[in-house]
Amino acid sequence: MSKPGTPYRVAWPIALTLVALIIATTILVIFLRLESWPARTARQSTAELERLGKNVRAAFIDIAHLQPRITINNRVYMEQTTPVSELVVLSRRIEVEHEFLHTWMGSSKRMKLHGTFLAKAGFDLRKDLAVDIRPNEITVRLPQAQILGVEQQQVDVLEFENGLWNRISGQDVQSELSVLPELAWKKAAESGLSAKAEETLQQQLEQRIHTTQPLRLIFKDEKKSE
Repeated sequence: MSKPGTPYRVAWPIALTLVALIIATTILVIFLRLESWPARTARQSTAELERLGKNVRAAFIDIAHLQPRITINNRVYMEQTTPVSELVVLSRRIEVEHEFLHTWMGSSKRMKLHGTFLAKAGFDLRKDLAVDIRPNEITVRLPQAQILGVEQQQVDVLEFENGLWNRISGQDVQSELSVLPELAWKKAAESGLSAKAEETLQQQLEQRIHTTQPLRLIFKDEKKSE
């Protein structure tokens, strides 16, 4: 008669071998996955940054009608296209007044003018404009905002008084009219319009670039760098 425990003694080594093979296969799969994880992560990260680069490009084309120089992890991804000369971000109505008074031999002439101007603030895009995209941050470097122009809208003569022998000449009028744009430039500069233009550009880019990374704008002072 055969012993009843013999088939079990034969089956146990086979079962243990199968379990060992399963464990070894699982460990090998996990090892291969871990070994390829950095490469797969790098490919996914690069693809995501390149997608972000396209979003940045589209945002600048929409806002400024140009493509900036874009680098991704210090690698040039896109070169800058020939830019328009200026980017006007916002405009503001500026009103100024100027009074002229001249007395000669007891005779006085007087003129008072009121000017309405449209001041435009933005960026001179002929200067350096570059975007650097990294996994933890997007950096945009561009010149500081400035007053790009003041456009005369209307001039009103509030007062125009001639003296008996001290008359207002055409040269007087031209001279006083030329003062108004200078006053408008000064008032626009002192009103904080340039700083508001920088804030506006930041908001416009954030609205168009959909990303979780911080967006940092660095405004370069050309005067200090010279």
